[in-house]
Amino acid sequence: MGRMQNMRGRSSRTVMVLLLVLMTLLGMEMGSAADCRQEKRLGIQACKPVIFGQKPSPACCERARVSTPECICPAISPKVAFLIGGAQRFVRLVEGCGRRVPPGYKCGSITAP
Repeated sequence: MGRMQNMRGRSSRTVMVLLLVLMTLLGMEMGSAADCRQEKRLGIQACKPVIFGQKPSPACCERARVSTPECICPAISPKVAFLIGGAQRFVRLVEGCGRRVPPGYKCGSITAP
């Protein structure tokens, strides 16, 4: 009987540990999604004038340097790529802000020449 209770206790602890790990992973993923939304919002705010032909502001260049491609690239739809002025202008703007773009790099609907 004691052995059976010990096994139940272990499996209960194992289930609890697995649940905690799962909750932690889900929480991290949700935090990442919130971080990405914030990054996109800040990027749009800082860089919107670029769509209208203006040079990137210091704030826009800062966003270009610190933003993660995993957050920003999915937002580069064909329409956004067109509004930016295509791949060459996109690369020129990003590199002008101090962030290197390797040849052939794909970011959303833009592929660097």
